[in-house]
Amino acid sequence: MTIFSCSTCAIEHADAPRPPSSCEICSDERQFVPRSGQSWTTRDELEARGFRLVVRELEPDLYSITTEPELGIGQRGRLVCTPHGNVLWEPPGFIDEAGAARIEALGGVAAIASSHPHLTGSSIQYSHRFGRAPVYVARADREWIRRPDAVIRLWEGELELLPGLVMHQCGGHFAGSSVLHWPAGNAGQGALLTGDTLGVGADRKSVNSMRSFVNNIPLPERAIQRILDTVLPLDFDRLYSAFGELPGDAHVIVERSLRRYMSWVRGDEPE
Repeated sequence: MTIFSCSTCAIEHADAPRPPSSCEICSDERQFVPRSGQSWTTRDELEARGFRLVVRELEPDLYSITTEPELGIGQRGRLVCTPHGNVLWEPPGFIDEAGAARIEALGGVAAIASSHPHLTGSSIQYSHRFGRAPVYVARADREWIRRPDAVIRLWEGELELLPGLVMHQCGGHFAGSSVLHWPAGNAGQGALLTGDTLGVGADRKSVNSMRSFVNNIPLPERAIQRILDTVLPLDFDRLYSAFGELPGDAHVIVERSLRRYMSWVRGDEPE
């Protein structure tokens, strides 16, 4: 039996003698199957091709976990270190022993979570490597679990993963899309880890939220308002998305960007 991962999204699937006929994640309207068609890979195959895990400090007690070369959609996992244990947020779709040893040297992993199904990577492989740490999945997104396992814990609404690290369900991109609030981050000014619940704009002065980023499917005003209602009460000045960051004024930028979004979808802005 083998753990197969989709070559496009790098999400692990259930242990099986042969790969599935399709990846339901990529077949959904929010993602895509490449023109070359569905293909699969494995951890051992990726290691043989030279993939490796890279751990870099982003700020004190926060580390990025990435692969070289880039894998799947190329998200940046993050390890948040606290006196009560570490949270692995949105792990990549690959793990190797050298990278795992580096994570272990930083205190290991006490809990694993992701903002939404696209960024779950090889969560179960990481869990099994680190003492079967619980993997938290929003109950609203349970249908998207590709590798069922006893380590998975369903949650909804709000959840304190560890003291001082709280997940908040926002909806939007997926029904269970969430953010991770880290009040101690950014030298006590607060940081928000958002995955794709809130993506950083190319101008690095804005954020956005979409049903599908790659297929340009917008969200209705009510969904954007729910995200605002969830994140605005939180204290944060820095934001880390799956692919970029806002080093300062993040709270102001989030409110300004999403209110602008709602103004455009209402038709208030001149064409």
